[in-house]
Amino acid sequence: MNRPLRQQIIFDLDDTLVHCNIYFDQILDEFSELLADWFQEFRITTEEIRNKQIEIDVAGVELIGFVSSHFPQSLVDSYRYFCRLLGRDLNIAEEDKLMKLGMSVYDREVEPYPGMVETLNLLRSQGHELYLYTGGETTIQQRKIEQMKLADYFQDRIYIRQHKNVEALEEILTSRTFERRSTWMIGNSLRTDIEPALSAGINAIYIKHPKEWTYNLIDLKKETDTSMYTVSSLEAVPGVIAGSLTLTQASRSASSGRIGR
Repeated sequence: MNRPLRQQIIFDLDDTLVHCNIYFDQILDEFSELLADWFQEFRITTEEIRNKQIEIDVAGVELIGFVSSHFPQSLVDSYRYFCRLLGRDLNIAEEDKLMKLGMSVYDREVEPYPGMVETLNLLRSQGHELYLYTGGETTIQQRKIEQMKLADYFQDRIYIRQHKNVEALEEILTSRTFERRSTWMIGNSLRTDIEPALSAGINAIYIKHPKEWTYNLIDLKKETDTSMYTVSSLEAVPGVIAGSLTLTQASRSASSGRIGR
């Protein structure tokens, strides 16, 4: 019986191992209702408010990366947009309220995705080497890592970057000895996890969520000879990797058999 081939597996953090977007959505629900109430005489809808916030939020992240002050600022900027559009006076107290509301998202106690511990334990027990690669500010992301006790799995193999893109991933891949054909990127973002992985020539598993942040959604156009799989849950990841390794071992066995004849 062939032993499993050791793989190097890089995990995203937010909305891959732990919940993230649900907390932002809760804040945005409150924000939209608040603005709809403040602007009720103008009859703007919560949908219009959410669409404008998304537009401002995505544009800012593309420019400055994952900076904690950007999300609350996007609420204030959306508020200012509607004030200008509708001829309503700005109110400093209202802006302060929105800034505090936006910052409060970082005070939420994070929750793991179903099967987080079981998935990491299984992959580790199979001899795979686990890495963590997350976008954001070090203080905020480190707090999540400590809450979830993730250093037990990733030790010194933890990378926190303000920008998650091809350049950032390449810097990580060249900082250690990675065998790219046996390296995997696991994440929920097509933009910051999957596309950079494919561009870097490593395998990828896309965890597709029913409701995803607009910024994460892009069309993948790059052709690659590495493997990409789509799953709907974190718990499916070990099975995908095991299945891929089985195919690899079978292919090698077949090749060895042909050579020996």
